[in-house]
Amino acid sequence: MNLADTLNLECACRTLDARQLRAELETTPALSGLVDQLALSHPHLFAATVVFLDPKTRDEIAQAVAALDRVCALPAWQDHALAGADAQKTREDHGPQGVFMGYDFHLSAEGPRLIEINTNAGGAFLNAALARAHRACCGAMPAFMDPNGELDRTEAVIVDMFRSEWQAQRGERPWRNVLIVDDEPLAQYLAPEFTLARNLFAAQGLLAVVADPCELQWRDGALWHPALPTDQPVDLVYNRLTDFALAQPEHAALRAAWAAGAVVLTPHPRVYTVAADKRRLIDLSDPVRLEMLGVTAADRARLARVVPVTEAVTAEGAEALWARRRSLFFKPATGFGARAAYRGDKLTQRVWREIVAGDYVAQALVPPSERLVNVNGLAQRLKLDLRAYAYRGQVQLLAARTWSGQTTNFRTEGGGFSPVVVLPDSLQPDGSAVAMSSDSA
Repeated sequence: MNLADTLNLECACRTLDARQLRAELETTPALSGLVDQLALSHPHLFAATVVFLDPKTRDEIAQAVAALDRVCALPAWQDHALAGADAQKTREDHGPQGVFMGYDFHLSAEGPRLIEINTNAGGAFLNAALARAHRACCGAMPAFMDPNGELDRTEAVIVDMFRSEWQAQRGERPWRNVLIVDDEPLAQYLAPEFTLARNLFAAQGLLAVVADPCELQWRDGALWHPALPTDQPVDLVYNRLTDFALAQPEHAALRAAWAAGAVVLTPHPRVYTVAADKRRLIDLSDPVRLEMLGVTAADRARLARVVPVTEAVTAEGAEALWARRRSLFFKPATGFGARAAYRGDKLTQRVWREIVAGDYVAQALVPPSERLVNVNGLAQRLKLDLRAYAYRGQVQLLAARTWSGQTTNFRTEGGGFSPVVVLPDSLQPDGSAVAMSSDSA
């Protein structure tokens, strides 16, 4: 084990400064009371502990994210991903690359392993504020909590990302408004961060609205929403929908506007099909397929180290998969949020029949690592995974989730979102710091 692993398993330190969390989340009068609201509605959203990460692992994750972005940008890869009948409906490419790509990893003894890719990864706004609140607790240890002051730049990075999406499609035309769109947005579990997003956009002088897609109207070649001025169509939509193809009838107006290039939509169906459909994991773990699609030898080698072997579940191969089920994890090809996902060793015959009849993939099982936490004075180990929020192949923020149970959740006492602390390179294996000389830097 490296030092980060040792700390995760043996140090139950609590670093969350509750007063600072309030200050980080309630930055304007409009956000007053948000922390109290979360305490009632989301009691297990925020963990009181950080997750430690070895700098080598951080670098491996960053390199993997960059490689994945390069692969997904290849014309041959995109043609392959978009070749299916359903994928043909997502071919429109107006320039935007998709905000808040989320790359989820488990940390194995052999290094980080990619579990899945998400296009509208939630939690970035909340995790940035949470990390700053934890940092305040350890102000005497800046080399540990935020050595380069990156957390103070997170909001500027987010704004620049959205502005880049706007400019990719609209160039230098003025950007006036943004809609944050989800089905029944106030009922969503992460609805509080919609409020944070709206507040951030408003601080940039944008008219920002949290909206339900059924409120949208497609007419006269433009997308309209009643909360905007009557002469001002929708400029940009921050898409939080989990109908990734925009196939549901209530999303027809948004889909029509996106297909026509009448609105800047981010993320959008094309990027989901190219990168986040679980069937892409089959291709990413197939070195022969990657070579055929023009992936470089260096990127093939990197992906071989981080992407667990994934295969399609078919009726023809069901018997063999059932025999190997204890070493596999099953997830729906177009699923999200660990819904209807199962560890093979937990399967019943009834669930197995549903998996075979459905559209599933089977991924080599990579058990999550663990984090020691203190819950009501008792030490216990929770599972953890790591999420890299990224844009155009660059990691913007690392965050972790801790939980107990078969799949990730926010129902575990002592669990929830945790900031990631990358240990300084100058730490010795015993935890002592050493001075960096000019030769070793």
